[in-house]
Amino acid sequence: MEKPEKLLIDGKRLDGRAPDELRPLKIKAGVLERADGSAYVELGNNKVFAAVYGPREMHPRHDQQPDAAVLRCRYSMAPFSVEDRKKPGPDRRSMEISKVTQEALEPVLFLELYPRSVIDVFIEVLQADAGTRTAGINAAAVALADAGVPMRDLVSSVAVGKIDDTIVLDLMKEEDQFGTTDMPVAIIPRKKVVTLLQMDGHFTKEEFKQALDLAFKGCEKIYEVQRQALKEKYAIKESE
Repeated sequence: MEKPEKLLIDGKRLDGRAPDELRPLKIKAGVLERADGSAYVELGNNKVFAAVYGPREMHPRHDQQPDAAVLRCRYSMAPFSVEDRKKPGPDRRSMEISKVTQEALEPVLFLELYPRSVIDVFIEVLQADAGTRTAGINAAAVALADAGVPMRDLVSSVAVGKIDDTIVLDLMKEEDQFGTTDMPVAIIPRKKVVTLLQMDGHFTKEEFKQALDLAFKGCEKIYEVQRQALKEKYAIKESE
């Protein structure tokens, strides 16, 4: 991919969005019959499935926690999800994203209700276009709710960054690759608590505050779409 001369032209990004605008977002709950809970997310050109199994007895038993369930997350990208075919199997990046996804989701789960159990979350990226970790967290949160796992709230996630000295919401591929900063954020929306914050690049103190405020606003919009996806599946329809 060649670097564009500018990523922001007359206040508009390369895909026509304003700096504070999300890519088109679609979320559907309960898409996989054989999982206890599942969700599908399209964020821009990202296409991501999440499946949840459990709570169930954990094996091997020596990995069990006597007073709580263990949350295991596995993030993976299909070999065909990117332009240059990806080597199948786990790599350092997928292991790192699996770990931060687990840490982002754990604070909303009542794991103490299920001692010696495990809750498995599988995230599969079918098509990637920057922001796959945030899309995966959004899908996983809806899938956990769909599975009936007790939760304090959902977790909503989005990336913010800096392109051409401007703070923008929800970076696409060109912005992620050629921008100066990328900061994925996940929050518990009702409590306004941050459960994930990573940064590649740099912000000034003022830019960081502006970026975090923008991330919170973006997460609030995503939260409404997550809730709507669950309502559409579980709403009681009036008989005609």
